[in-house]
Amino acid sequence: MSQIITIIATAHLVYCPFTKVEESFNLQAIHDILYHKWNISQYDHLEFPGVVPRTFLGPIFVSFFAAPFVFILRLLNLNKFWAQYIVRTILALTVILSLKKLSNTLEKQFGSRWLQWFIAITVTQSHFMFYMSRPLPNIMALPLVLLALDGWLRNDTRSFIWFSGGAIIIFRSELALYLGILLIYDLYCQRISMKGLLQVAVPAGGSCLLLTIVVDSIFWNRALWPEGEVLWYNTILNRSSNWGTSPFLWYFYSALPRGLAASVLLVPIGCVLDQRVRKLVGLSLLFVFFYSFLPHKELRFIIYVFPFMNVAAATTCHRMWENRNKSPIYHLLSLGAAGHLAANVVFTVFLLSISGTNYPGGSAISHLHRLAKNEPQVHVHIANLAAQTGVSRFAQVNDSWIYDKTENLKPTDMEIFKFTHLIEEGKSKYAANMKLLMYTHDVIDTIEAFHQISFNYLTIPPVKIKTRPTLFILKRRQEYRDILAMRGIGLEDAELDQAAVPEEYEYSEETGVSAEKADAEPVIEDSKVTKKKLQDSAEESLKDDSETKRAKALNKVAKTTKLKQIEATQEVATAKPMQEKRKSKRTVEVLSKEPAQVKISKRSKNHETTVNDREIETDEMNRLRVKQNIKKIIQKYKRKKITEDQDVVKTSIEPVQIYEEISKIEQQIIDIIESNPNIINKEYVKNRLSETIKQELIHAMDPNAVGMVRAEELQLKPNNDKDVDNPVDDDASLEPANEEAEVEIEDTEEISAAASEESASELNIEQDASTLRAVKKFNRATERLDTIISIIDEIVDTIEITDDENAV
Repeated sequence: MSQIITIIATAHLVYCPFTKVEESFNLQAIHDILYHKWNISQYDHLEFPGVVPRTFLGPIFVSFFAAPFVFILRLLNLNKFWAQYIVRTILALTVILSLKKLSNTLEKQFGSRWLQWFIAITVTQSHFMFYMSRPLPNIMALPLVLLALDGWLRNDTRSFIWFSGGAIIIFRSELALYLGILLIYDLYCQRISMKGLLQVAVPAGGSCLLLTIVVDSIFWNRALWPEGEVLWYNTILNRSSNWGTSPFLWYFYSALPRGLAASVLLVPIGCVLDQRVRKLVGLSLLFVFFYSFLPHKELRFIIYVFPFMNVAAATTCHRMWENRNKSPIYHLLSLGAAGHLAANVVFTVFLLSISGTNYPGGSAISHLHRLAKNEPQVHVHIANLAAQTGVSRFAQVNDSWIYDKTENLKPTDMEIFKFTHLIEEGKSKYAANMKLLMYTHDVIDTIEAFHQISFNYLTIPPVKIKTRPTLFILKRRQEYRDILAMRGIGLEDAELDQAAVPEEYEYSEETGVSAEKADAEPVIEDSKVTKKKLQDSAEESLKDDSETKRAKALNKVAKTTKLKQIEATQEVATAKPMQEKRKSKRTVEVLSKEPAQVKISKRSKNHETTVNDREIETDEMNRLRVKQNIKKIIQKYKRKKITEDQDVVKTSIEPVQIYEEISKIEQQIIDIIESNPNIINKEYVKNRLSETIKQELIHAMDPNAVGMVRAEELQLKPNNDKDVDNPVDDDASLEPANEEAEVEIEDTEEISAAASEESASELNIEQDASTLRAVKKFNRATERLDTIISIIDEIVDTIEITDDENAV
């Protein structure tokens, strides 16, 4: 009996090895007792105490039996997550041994063949076996409850009261309702006298209360009775409803049917067949009824009644099976009794499959350990959801890593940049919090969790478990400081954990920029960044005092600069967009034709249109239609840029504007791709957009690439010289991609030089230098934007479209 229960419980444990927030206190306490021993200052509960305190007596008991095995693991230098398997196995074995003792007592009353049905029903049900190894407060109390029920069945008052007192006073105070009902029944039936009750209950209750107060006061560093505070919080204050409420009859129509599965149908029959069963089931259901008055309900709160419910189901099955040869009806009923076990197994497998997807935090930390196993220095932040769904101290297996569970850390907090990796919560990569992080971090993995159940009766199986993205593993980019600087955000050294910053990207205390970039980039002034400033920087560029002065100088130059200079610059800047506009116009003309004119017009000269030709035609039409929508976005941007070109000197394209413009275009294109069900290579196109374009943007945002040069590098010749020496750009990637682009750059530089020569006679050297910087900055930014637009065009050409409505 105990062997088969152990095997099934182990299967549940292995399939769902992680734990949730309700189990976190006991699990973390067991870890701390095993690994920190008497160094209580390092215990997890001091940093994360939870809503109410819990007792350490359960963790101490489990740790005592787990310590030898953990010692062997440490000698063998094995992953300490194996220790979590060990402690959960020990807890399960404690419950199994208590259940075995109760089963032996039930066997004496109902028989050995009845016991086989009892065991078969128990192991095929989901929740009792699933919870058996989970370090919940209810499961910590379960062995004592089972032993108390055993004592009650044997009419052993002393053991019943002692085990009941331990379960109520130390672990779960609400058990006073269940075990109290049994005690009242004994008093009513005169199975125990009031004098005998007091003689046992007073010393038992006093001993248990003294034990928990002494032990737990040491661990919590204050005098307290943990379960007393829980009773006050949950029952007197009724604060447990803060965690959700359920209808009054929820235990009867939801919890019990799920916990008992198909066996719930046999419970009423068992009550009719045997009077002894009616007593057990009646008293148990009375407890469930009274407990239903508390609005916060969970199945684990009533898990103690499942053994007595199964007594009734086993009685029904046993009676049907024993009478199977008496008549055809009994034979049919016996097959039903055996078949209901198969139904239990199917339901259990289904629920276990769902449970396996309910621990995204544990999956995320496991994936991160695999992805970053070769990285020597990792500082990871664990989001609240991840900490609540599987991340425990047993899962923190790398001693050289730093694990941080700081709560309520937002993407706009500067503290987030001290972490090399993040386990972040989000519904998608395009969620608001993820968009802010995508500037400085790369998503290296996505963790999905249970979302819903869908039914399709035309498939086998007809039920499908759907998941959706829940957690994202992000890695901080090495150039994150430079990207923040380009967006007008400076970082103070005091705000970051310098130990977590790679050496090649350590900040210079004098300049505030990375040592690797210090020689190539202008000094970026540090400023105290607030949360609001970081969030606003994702929507608009920041302007400082120097930019204000530059704008005033440019306005003054604009008043004296000749119209000829503006018109010439406009002509050069708009030449390429006009070509793209004409190309888009031709595309629209093609789409306006009849379908036969698009793809088959040339073929129709020699033969009739075939079925394959029509399929090709439709495919081409779909492709052109999608591309046309995307081209409209690009053309809209180009028309906007042409309008801005009419006031070149007044308009100054900043690096952050480049980033924002292309990000908007990219997001609009992705929205079109996502909304078209016939595109079959969505992921490929989106990956190319996100990777290729962002790499290009890094170059485009480089201050040297857009002409943001230091004033001291501008060497102006005397007024009688015909040429002006412009700063040389060493970025090889900025060379024009074709001869046409090269001609445009040369013309732009000549125009800029001529304009500067004319204005030099009217303005001072400072104004002249500002003009040169603005014009060069605009020309470089325009060229880079045109290059990125060309890349988008090439990526759009890779879209593959099918007419299959079911295509993904």
